[in-house]
Amino acid sequence: MPDAEESAETTESLAGLRFAYVAGVTPGKWIRRWEERMPNYPLHSFMSDDAAQVSVLRDGSADLSFVRLPVDREGLNVIPLYEEQPVVVAPKGHEISVFEEVALDDLSEENFLDIDEMGGPDMALQVVASGAGLAILPMSVARHLNVKDTVMRRLTGAPGTQIGLAWLVGTDSPVIEEFIGIVRGRTAQSSRQPSAQQEKPKKAPKPDRRGGGPKKPAVAQRYAPNPDKGRGKGSRKKGKR
Repeated sequence: MPDAEESAETTESLAGLRFAYVAGVTPGKWIRRWEERMPNYPLHSFMSDDAAQVSVLRDGSADLSFVRLPVDREGLNVIPLYEEQPVVVAPKGHEISVFEEVALDDLSEENFLDIDEMGGPDMALQVVASGAGLAILPMSVARHLNVKDTVMRRLTGAPGTQIGLAWLVGTDSPVIEEFIGIVRGRTAQSSRQPSAQQEKPKKAPKPDRRGGGPKKPAVAQRYAPNPDKGRGKGSRKKGKR
């Protein structure tokens, strides 16, 4: 029934494509490319917190979601996109402020906050600002929140986090494939290839093992890790004061 099919396509077009993204993801360039390539097909976006990054797909709030890996992949197609740079965030005036970057090994005696226990990155950084501890986050998240009275520095020797694009199995469509193509840098002239499950997530870099000492405790998965407490005396890369 051609009329029914055309009506369904019209309804879908009016509804548009909806995607969610977690803090730290900047979708502006993809939105602009979509508007250039699909000017008559609305694109709606909204930010979700990490706790809801998958549920927005399952409850129908979004067609696709930019997620911070790892996630429960049951019923999902997931494409890994890029690694995030980890940073350590400390209260203003902390000794890390005189360095350009800091090694995880040098912070072994510091008190690190558990991001999830704190109720998320925003609350954790408020606690950091009070001087109660340090936090490890993706650089993009720390910059997005930009909490007053804190300082951040690049962190070496810690696993990076990864951003991926997810959507429900069985919901593939030409429109979703078009959006995936834009995100992956495919041109309008290039042929569309099925994207689902063609790539495996890249392994996060292994922690620095310099010195052959005992294995460091794992630094968290989604948000950087919660190393042992303490302040070390190792070398750090000096920066401008």
